[in-house]
Amino acid sequence: WWIVKQLWDKGLLYLDYRVTPHCPRCGTSLSDGEVALGYREDTPDPSIYIKFELKDQEADPALRLADGVPTYVLAWTTTPWTLPGNTALAVQRYADYALVEVERDGRRERLILADAPELRFGVEEFLREDYQRVELVSRFQGGALVGLRYEPLYDPTAWAVQAMWFDPQQDGRLVTVETGQAVEMAYTVIAGEFVSLSDGTGVVHIAPAFGGEDFDVGKELGLLFVQPVDLRGRLPDGCPWPGKFVKDADEPIMDELAQRGLLLRRDVIRHTYPFCWRCDAPLLYYAKPTWYIRTTAVKDSLIQGNERVNWYPEHIKRGRFGDWLNNNVDWALSRERYWGTPLPIWQCEACGAQTCVGSREELRAGAADPPAVDALDDLHRPYIDRIELRCDCGGAMRRLPEVMDCWLDSGAMPYAQWHYPFENEDTFRRSFPADYICEAVDQTRGWFYTLHAEAVLLHAAGAAPENLCFRNVICLGHIQDDKGRKMSKSLGNVVEPMEVIDRHGADALRWYLFTATRPGEARRFSSDLVGESLRRFLLTLWNTYSFFVTYANIDRFEPTQAEPAERSELDRWVLSELNTLVRRVTDSLEEYDPTSAGRAIQGFVEDLSNWYVRRSRRRFWKSENDVDKLAAYQSLYACLVTLCKLLAPFTPFVAEEMYQNLVCSAHTGTRLGADKEAPESVHLADWPQSDPSLVDQRLMDETRLVMRVVSLGRAARSRAGIKVRQPLSRVVVRARSPSEGRGLQRLESQILEELNVKSLELADGDGAMDGLTMAEDEVGYAVGLDTVVTPELADEGLARELVRRIQNLRKAAGFEISDHIVTYYQGPPQLRAVLQKHGDYVRQETLSEELTEGPPPTGVGAHAEEQKLDGEPITLAVLRR
Repeated sequence: WWIVKQLWDKGLLYLDYRVTPHCPRCGTSLSDGEVALGYREDTPDPSIYIKFELKDQEADPALRLADGVPTYVLAWTTTPWTLPGNTALAVQRYADYALVEVERDGRRERLILADAPELRFGVEEFLREDYQRVELVSRFQGGALVGLRYEPLYDPTAWAVQAMWFDPQQDGRLVTVETGQAVEMAYTVIAGEFVSLSDGTGVVHIAPAFGGEDFDVGKELGLLFVQPVDLRGRLPDGCPWPGKFVKDADEPIMDELAQRGLLLRRDVIRHTYPFCWRCDAPLLYYAKPTWYIRTTAVKDSLIQGNERVNWYPEHIKRGRFGDWLNNNVDWALSRERYWGTPLPIWQCEACGAQTCVGSREELRAGAADPPAVDALDDLHRPYIDRIELRCDCGGAMRRLPEVMDCWLDSGAMPYAQWHYPFENEDTFRRSFPADYICEAVDQTRGWFYTLHAEAVLLHAAGAAPENLCFRNVICLGHIQDDKGRKMSKSLGNVVEPMEVIDRHGADALRWYLFTATRPGEARRFSSDLVGESLRRFLLTLWNTYSFFVTYANIDRFEPTQAEPAERSELDRWVLSELNTLVRRVTDSLEEYDPTSAGRAIQGFVEDLSNWYVRRSRRRFWKSENDVDKLAAYQSLYACLVTLCKLLAPFTPFVAEEMYQNLVCSAHTGTRLGADKEAPESVHLADWPQSDPSLVDQRLMDETRLVMRVVSLGRAARSRAGIKVRQPLSRVVVRARSPSEGRGLQRLESQILEELNVKSLELADGDGAMDGLTMAEDEVGYAVGLDTVVTPELADEGLARELVRRIQNLRKAAGFEISDHIVTYYQGPPQLRAVLQKHGDYVRQETLSEELTEGPPPTGVGAHAEEQKLDGEPITLAVLRR
């Protein structure tokens, strides 16, 4: 009420008779913003061509009206139910029109329609579908038709719920047609620049009760106004179909016109049509008195205020939202509903004076019975309607029956939450404008707009400190199904969020929504897509975390141990990437870009798991607790704890679970975490800060190049059909520059280990790759492998294969990863020779204290399997030591 009173006092609230989008089921008008919420594409509607018969009258000779041949103006419409409200036909004054004589079954008549190149058909060709003879009589401009009168399709006295006219003597106000009064501008051809020549016939049927342009033309020219439909969308008692809903009346109206010979053709058109966002009823554009907020008076300030807002995505500012402001129309405020905030305007029954009330105190001060106001616990209908005010003339003032658009309530949120300006003024001013809001893209016509419009209006009225309500806004695209279709109950493709959460967890759902697409873009959604996101990221993260926790508990790692003086290149690389990640995530979130932040985290976790942890496994496996092992633990620990903090806004439950175990377990009595000074929740911890001293850009670039080379090398192995377990003699790499080659040589050991080759060579000419199995990429890198497997290399490959099989036996037997074992083997002489040559490697990799030839002792619980190796039968058995 306070907001409305500010607008009333500044002359920004007014009553006008206009065409508004009207819901016949809800019985109320809708604002343009509400209409935008309910458009549906591909809606079927009639597409009909109707004949309006010209009266006998003086006219341009080109029209040949004196010939005595019935002559009709042909119009097109998709709303047959509006035809009883027709009071004029509009043509383009300077467009070309044609008079065509047609004949069917011996009946001769003439039709008038546009003959413009913009139309999708030629006039004669179009009419030949319905007539046996078609002959062009004459051509002329539309101005020759202006002023001609035609026979009304329907008697307005039988159809009109209201019969009025726009009185030019009263500035075009609608006044009631008196009994016997003849309205001059009725059933007349008029000129209108709005007439389209790209569809229809170049003739527009004008029904001022049902169209904004029609209403404006009627007001300008003083047309007759016939309203044949009530507020519930029903036809009047005097018509052939009393009480019928307008959309259901289309068919009988078309049938009746056809019987009278006035319907040339009927088809079906599919187009976009608005429906009520509350109840799904088709909206009607309906002329009636409505209270408006004069938002057009502050249009420049609306646009200027928007320039101060940071939109993400940025194109919304001058695109969808900016266009909405540029095409701003006054806000239809009042609603003919029962529920809602009552319109605080009282009108005198005696003199018609009106007043607006802005608070309970003002209501009491003006009330005829102040104690009745004090007794009110609820200021809504019906209670508020019992309160009368005193008018200066002595008459009783009663509240107008309308309520207000609920979107006014939503836009009032910043003021209502603090009961501003009646209290908490300092608190309100500290929190206004808001730093950040977020909603879906359709709210550019809804909440985003009402927040912005009310702030601008109140600022113009001197009641708000600024002409904006929020500084930063993330605008989200709509969620679609997995096929890219809009979700709807009718299609049966709605996904219930709780079902997804029960299956995959809330964090998986959150992570998918953050990272699938950028804000502003539509995103496909299904339970399977969330599951894929869970597997690709959260399970990878959790497996990395579980790996660390497992070995940290085995080795009794203490996070508080002093950091080593020196770290390996692998440790320095991961810490460099970690600190770079902190900077990237922080920058992205500060720019309101959670998608880029999330994707950066996901890329880091993939590298952490598939590069750092995989390449560091032996450092964790080895039994001695040396400096290198401690460095590996501390590096991985730092990564995991920092990830907990970075992930807290994205996946709060996973982040908290990891943080509690890694950092806060001292609070819970478990052993791993030991920082008693740490905050008790990751959500209470400080945001991590990037340490520039730990960032080594050259090392990161070189490692990224190594990863690219390794990927190409694996592709070459795949092309050759050789598994990575089989060692090869050499790899040849073609880099793009000498400096890149030197970087590869510095990290040569990583390439050799990853590709399982003995030596690295840099290509020094075009023939360097001859005879090698090669893979290359689109930016100029190439890797070639020498795939000749010597007997020595073959034996080493068999040793690696034995390691894999023994590890699988350990897992099948249920051994812990720290259990030491004895391995028994039986097989051909080649197996013995391989184990004699590479026994130390096999023992170290499998924690086998002994490699014993022969069967295991009976009754000791050994786990054994018969297998084949290079086509020869072998037996392997493992026994826990």
